[in-house]
Amino acid sequence: MSAPLAGKFQDHYAILEIEAKADSETIQKAYAKLAKKYHPNNAETGSAEMFEAVNSAYETLSDPELRGIFDKLKGVGQQEGAPRFSGVEFFDALGREALRRAAILCVLYDRRLSKPNAPSLSMRHLEIIVEATAAELASALWYLKQRGLAASDDKSSLQITVDGMDFLESNRPVPEDVMVFIKEAAAPATQEPRRKEETVLAALNRALARTPA
Repeated sequence: MSAPLAGKFQDHYAILEIEAKADSETIQKAYAKLAKKYHPNNAETGSAEMFEAVNSAYETLSDPELRGIFDKLKGVGQQEGAPRFSGVEFFDALGREALRRAAILCVLYDRRLSKPNAPSLSMRHLEIIVEATAAELASALWYLKQRGLAASDDKSSLQITVDGMDFLESNRPVPEDVMVFIKEAAAPATQEPRRKEETVLAALNRALARTPA
């Protein structure tokens, strides 16, 4: 089994060599076996890259909430059928996706500045801060990792990279574009309430205006 490349989608079930319907006991046994096999201190089969992948898989699959998010992303349990196109909804989401990614980068950059000794945020923390569904958040993080703008630490939490910081500083988003994706409970107490529908529309119009014809 080859190790997943950095930034690529990792199939946690494949990493632990188990079925998608595996119970918690099976997950625990698979993790214990593979963690021992790939531990860097194992002179024969040790692999730091695979050890990290195994830890990431276990952290996700041993947490019911994180496993549920991953299963939705992977399509576990969904009924098989002919592929379908989202139609108008796809085009509605197209501009909003780029703004959501910028908002997530801002959140990660802010964390780096405010907590330099603990610059990472877990998936759960991002869900608390960012206004997005599990699928929307997973899609945005996939893109940011693919571009090298964000990366996972040794505990599978997310943090902005140097490239991410440079990208954000070179493509500074308008505050209104970002704050519409920040949940009210995570926003500054002094922030004035706003109608999100109007703010999103204005943000999309600005994004379209900046797009070359």
